[in-house]
Amino acid sequence: MTLWVNFSLNEISILVLNTAAYLLILFLPKKLTPQVRTLSLMWGFTIGVIFDFTIGGGLVDFYMVNDTNHFEAFDFLYYFLFAPFGYFFFYGYEMVGINKKTFIPYVLAWSIVGVAAQWGFTLLEIITFQKGYKVPYSFPVFLVTQTLTGIYLECVKSRQPIMTAPKKGVHKYVLRRKHA
Repeated sequence: MTLWVNFSLNEISILVLNTAAYLLILFLPKKLTPQVRTLSLMWGFTIGVIFDFTIGGGLVDFYMVNDTNHFEAFDFLYYFLFAPFGYFFFYGYEMVGINKKTFIPYVLAWSIVGVAAQWGFTLLEIITFQKGYKVPYSFPVFLVTQTLTGIYLECVKSRQPIMTAPKKGVHKYVLRRKHA
């Protein structure tokens, strides 16, 4: 394993994107319980790596990560970009209040986000397609992964609370009429 073939746009982009994503997680209000927060990061990382190893570099090798088909240190940092996507999916799911009627549009929206991110990664030379693979081919993959993520989150929600309890001493002010 090499550290990197050459330090260029893709390595710089990976550093910047990781820094931005994890800072955003750090500064967003802590709405998810610590257990679910950790679970969302692990889920995002795991499902991303599984599919990336399947279609990206492992079994069918449709794209190259970074500068070479051989594993390099910055590939690890690229894989750490998957974790925040899991967190943001869970976070948005709860903040928006996804239900049976809004599940499909939410999954479609996140699938589009995934395709857009992959397209951005190609522009930044983080991934390079091979064997005739094109960005739109990833849409069904993202539909599957986002659907599995939503189903998984629903299973977690059925077993434990997802959201943190409101802090004591924080009151919501409600306008009320006085009855005469």
